[in-house]
Formats: sequence, structure tokens, C-alpha cells
Amino acid sequence: MREALACAALAESESEVPVGAVVVAGGAIIGRGWNRPIASHDPTHHAEIAAIRDAAAGTGNYRLTDATLYVTLEPCIMCAGAILNARLQHVVFGARDPDRGAAGSVVNVLDSPFTTHRCDSTTGVLADECGALLTEFFVRKRSSLHADGTRC
Repeated sequence: MREALACAALAESESEVPVGAVVVAGGAIIGRGWNRPIASHDPTHHAEIAAIRDAAAGTGNYRLTDATLYVTLEPCIMCAGAILNARLQHVVFGARDPDRGAAGSVVNVLDSPFTTHRCDSTTGVLADECGALLTEFFVRKRSSLHADGTRC
């Protein structure tokens, strides 16, 4: 999770929402990613999808059946779908997302009876640190706005 937090810091350095992810297999990191939807002009460029793409390209296989994804924030519905399509074995995430979380907070796509693959998940790993990174980012963002919503 520390490596995922380092990826989240990269996102923050690019003024993106600080979410980071790594894919691990056989005790080694095989994929890294961080949020970049603004810089890439791509709404699908979430940390999880970037890390899955990196891992799949590196292994030459879109199925990551023996891998675990570590991500600083609970995956959204889109990312949960990508996790299932990649056939990841396990997801470990830090902070819960009470608004969009698709690993148990709002819905649990990862363990849905309506999918052909299911993925185990573990939550709360470095949750305070992961959550604080996000909270501090949004506090800074909000404090840089005028009352009318324009940037200072």
C-alpha cells in the first residue's frame, strides 16, 4: 500500500485527485498507476485501470489471475468492472468511498452474483493515511476558490 500511496502522490503533483494503485504478483510489483483523467483527457484514466493496463502490457496477458491490486481508495463501478475483466484474485484498498464505492460502500460489484468472476477484497489498509491524503487535497482545492466558484 505504501507504493500505491507513492503513486497517489504523483497524481497529486499533477493536480489530479490523489489516488494510486499497484498490481502485485509473485511478490513483485508488475503494474503501477495513478489518476490522470485531466492530463490525459480520458475519463477512464483512473489509478486502477492504469495499473491494470501496465500489468497486462508487462505480462503480455490481459488476465491477471494470480495478482492482487492495491489501491488507496475503494474502486468505483467502472474500475470494479475492469478488475473483474482482468480476473484479479484480490483487491486491497485503503479508504472507503461512501459516495461511489463499488466494493461494499454503495454496491459490491466485486462479489456480485450477476458476474462470472468474483474478487475478494480487503479494506482499511492504511485507511487513515489514504483518507487524509484525499481530505487534505480537497481542502486545498476548495480553499483556492472564490465565493462564486472561480479559481483564485
